[in-house]
Amino acid sequence: MEAKAVAKWVRKSPLKVRRVAKLVRGKVVKDALNILHFSETAASEPLEKAIRSAVANMLNKEEGSKLSPEDLYVKELRIDEGYMLKRFRAASMGRATRIRRRTCHISVVVADKPVN
Repeated sequence: MEAKAVAKWVRKSPLKVRRVAKLVRGKVVKDALNILHFSETAASEPLEKAIRSAVANMLNKEEGSKLSPEDLYVKELRIDEGYMLKRFRAASMGRATRIRRRTCHISVVVADKPVN
């Protein structure tokens, strides 16, 4: 059984968020949240919120009430690019340079551990 959560328009660069996402992809939810909580990067906060949302979605399902959060793992964690906010900044010799403020979409799928 799976549950999904999506965080859209996160004002972090997708490259920076992907770097943190590599740390928790495929881990047990308890370990993933522990890693993200004690990570010093700013990108770990929206990832932690998205994973917590996916776990809450799983536990609110009718079949998910029998599960405990310790039985879940991060099955899929995808970071996609969002819209770029385009800004301009003054440069030398009267020019203007473009600044691209990147956004990203975080998609998390958690699932219960398969019985072996």
